[in-house]
Amino acid sequence: MLQRLYIKNFTLIDVLDIAFEGGFSVITGETGAGKSIILGALGLLLGQRADSKAIKAGRDRCVIEAHFDLSRYGMEDFFKENDLDYDAHDCILRREVNSSGKSRAFVNDSPVALTTLRELGSQLVDIHSQHQNLLLNKEDFQLNVVDIIAGDSEALADYAASFKELRTASRQLEQMRETIAKNKENEDFLRFQHHELDEAKLVDGEQEELEQEYGILSHAEEIKSALFEADNILSGDGGVVERLKAAAHSVETVAHLVPDIAETTDRLGSSFIELKDIANEISRQAERIDFDPARMEEVNERLDTIYRLQQKFHVASVAELIGLRDDFAEQLNQIDGGDDALRELEEREKALKGVCQQKAAHLTAIRTAAARTVEKEMRQRLVPLGIPKVQFEVSVTEKPLAADGHDKVAFLFTANTSTPLQPVAQVASGGEIARVMLSLKAMISGAVKLPTIIFDEIDTGVSGKVAEMMARIMQEMGDNDRQVISITHLPQIAARGAVHYKVFKEEADEGTVSQMRRLGDSERVAEIAQMLSGSDISEAAIKNAEELLRNKN
Repeated sequence: MLQRLYIKNFTLIDVLDIAFEGGFSVITGETGAGKSIILGALGLLLGQRADSKAIKAGRDRCVIEAHFDLSRYGMEDFFKENDLDYDAHDCILRREVNSSGKSRAFVNDSPVALTTLRELGSQLVDIHSQHQNLLLNKEDFQLNVVDIIAGDSEALADYAASFKELRTASRQLEQMRETIAKNKENEDFLRFQHHELDEAKLVDGEQEELEQEYGILSHAEEIKSALFEADNILSGDGGVVERLKAAAHSVETVAHLVPDIAETTDRLGSSFIELKDIANEISRQAERIDFDPARMEEVNERLDTIYRLQQKFHVASVAELIGLRDDFAEQLNQIDGGDDALRELEEREKALKGVCQQKAAHLTAIRTAAARTVEKEMRQRLVPLGIPKVQFEVSVTEKPLAADGHDKVAFLFTANTSTPLQPVAQVASGGEIARVMLSLKAMISGAVKLPTIIFDEIDTGVSGKVAEMMARIMQEMGDNDRQVISITHLPQIAARGAVHYKVFKEEADEGTVSQMRRLGDSERVAEIAQMLSGSDISEAAIKNAEELLRNKN
């Protein structure tokens, strides 16, 4: 539950530091006193979008911090999953917003992403404002209420996993159909392209070898002449090899007289052997080089084929042409074998759809049973709230398979027996909708184990005895290990709170500021009396206020 709220430099609030109690508390104050500002600060803390305009004029940042006691709510797993320190008795949430609009979020002094703060906040506080009454017009909200009462989270998660598989299979099937249809449109062209590349019998790396061979063939005479000349210089009469051999022999004859010349002798001998080997290789190469017009034409034609294909398919290498050939083959295989693959995917989709329908039917059975429970409890709750002839029905009809099953849930309502049941958001008055929403919140609050529930003027459109009964419901919710805080304008509700806070404005040196404080017993009497009679508090109003407070238990 919320133990303490600290707000600094938020709109009209300079500094607010206030403690909260468990059970049922109330907050009152004149219109415009700043109740919505406090809720806005709490909403920011719980992950709502930051706005630099919320910072108090003249300040560079605002800070909202709250301390929660989580000791009765078993939330350790969330902190482990998010690698956060866990203190069951003092969990601290903090949000800071600077003048540039940037914000930072912290949980127990550890920086966290806003999504993490928002996820944790949704498990700590439920703020019910008047706009939430619009949820009664949303199918997913009504379905969620039934699921909460049904306690079907495991069955729903099991179904959702199967539906995810079905959606993936359906997507694959659709993609396969599109691919086959597209390929079939281009089948003749694909076959022509593949045939052309396949007929070319391309070999990776052949282009480089052919280009090198063509270069040799086209300069055969020039190459042969150069090699013959080199061979003659090296091996002819009086050539380099013969003269080097003679030089080596001359040095060798005196090597025994000059010890230092032995190394030179060895080097000359090695050079002679190496040069003789080179001369022999050049001679062999010269003999291999031969001008072959037929081979040259063959190589030229092969290169022309490769160049033409590269230009046609806009690629620069044989490897890329081979890749295209293989791609075309794969597309043709999909066309030729597409019907078989398509049948496999269709059978898989059908099987998964059957599994989903079976699990969805199981969900429907659970939800239908829970719907009867909701109907019974809602009637029991609404009759004391001034709707004695209420009819409330939870309609469960079938819809196409979706992520949440195939059930369409609608809350049907009428306040009397002569009017047919219709969707509650269409026929209920503002006061009736407020009572329906309070009853729903009371019904589901125990199931979801939410520590703190804040009602922002849920009493709109009601008064008198009905307001007193709504206060009793909130009081009972607060007595059931819950913290319930009601922002109200009705004295019947204000008097029921175990703790009473007042929001007010006052003038300070720097202008108007909003404040909030806990009221003592005599102050509560005066506040409730003012709510009863207005600014001029009468003696009768004071006595009436005292009577309301005496009867709160």
